[in-house]
Amino acid sequence: MEQTKRGTRPVGSQMNEAPRYMPGFGNDFETESLPGSLPQGQNSPQKLNYGLYAEQLSGSPFTAPRGTNERSWLYRIRPSVRHVRRFSNASYPFWKSAPISDEHSLPLGQLRWDPIPDPPENLDFLAGIRTMTAAGDTQTQAGMAAHAYAFNADMVDDYFFNADGELLIVPQVGAIRVFTEMGIMDVEPLEICLVPRGMMFKVSRSGEGTVWSGYVCENYGAKFTLPDRGPIGANCLANPRDFKTPVAAYEDKETPCRVTVKWCGRFYLTEIGHSPLDVVAWHGNYAPYKYDLRTYSPVGAILFDHPDPSIFTVLTAPSGEEGTANIDFVIFPPRWMVAEHTFRPPWYHRNIMSEFMGLIHGQYDAKEKGFVPGGMSLHNMMLPHGPDSTGFEKASNAELKPVKLENTMAFMFETRFPQQVTKYAAELETLQNDYLECWDGLERKFDGTPGLK
Repeated sequence: MEQTKRGTRPVGSQMNEAPRYMPGFGNDFETESLPGSLPQGQNSPQKLNYGLYAEQLSGSPFTAPRGTNERSWLYRIRPSVRHVRRFSNASYPFWKSAPISDEHSLPLGQLRWDPIPDPPENLDFLAGIRTMTAAGDTQTQAGMAAHAYAFNADMVDDYFFNADGELLIVPQVGAIRVFTEMGIMDVEPLEICLVPRGMMFKVSRSGEGTVWSGYVCENYGAKFTLPDRGPIGANCLANPRDFKTPVAAYEDKETPCRVTVKWCGRFYLTEIGHSPLDVVAWHGNYAPYKYDLRTYSPVGAILFDHPDPSIFTVLTAPSGEEGTANIDFVIFPPRWMVAEHTFRPPWYHRNIMSEFMGLIHGQYDAKEKGFVPGGMSLHNMMLPHGPDSTGFEKASNAELKPVKLENTMAFMFETRFPQQVTKYAAELETLQNDYLECWDGLERKFDGTPGLK
């Protein structure tokens, strides 16, 4: 059932206000910053209050089925045709798009990196993005890119929108403020946020620190949605009420500003004389949102054996093939381990999917050392991976009493496509050249003597 959520915000400057949110996933929301700025009973009156303009932002084709049709009506100070002027070429050489054409000498293999280096100079969020892998093709709207970011300056008069895909942002160090056309989100480590395709926004730092860092999944394909729960039923995993969409907020600023757009893998810049974040009211279901990973309710084995990692899927971006995702966003949160007569860490496996992992904090239970917070790993399709030798020995000989995994949060961007490594990632100084040695201790234990167990 569609639902409508309503939120209001008082008059005044809104950049420094504490954001407020409306709960729910995929709801039809309505919200206004000024009383009476949101028309009732129709979308596009002949004249709007406050001299606003009406505009629709569509995230799906007009004729998409009701369950997947996405659009929002925005009531803004200027129509967005005034937020872009003549474009010039722009360059962000470390942000790459699929298909990757980079040339490097790094051969195929299981890969792992320590965190990317801190920025040597003042970089904002946009300039601080470093593409690690990309898969698929932006022009056919399939696949994804996995990025790491590190920045130390705010986007003050600079704004951005991505025509190639939606952006799932995963902070690892430092809280950020994401000011979008449709409201403000404060996002801290252990939270995530999503900015829809085509939506203008800027990112600033929140709190104390020297470098703000984390990860970004750029989704070229169908939008992220909640996975079906199947036999799990109506509850657990990521519950819809824990997703928060911001109440309308606008920035009324008459100063020289710059808008950068990413379109088909290239960047373009336009200069305007005002802020484009001027939406005073809006209603619809195409909107940004944030989610606290600590509210995820895990489901797992309570007798024996280890369930598939898909049981930890927070969001999924479907492909045209049922059960095979364009992207799954999977987390490995704190949880109880209680299975009897079972090797409890993730098992050794090869997979048709390609897995890019990151560690937000703590330790991942399949790796005893080497996988550090802020680090990343890549296990491409059909390449074997699993616990390191130390983790195997520890899990094989542990007393199987109930154990709670605490102070940990790892995640995975998993895609049906092979993830191509960028030249930046291939030549990154933090690439662990000794990663494969973590499995060297897995020696032969076989003894075929009859009757020996």
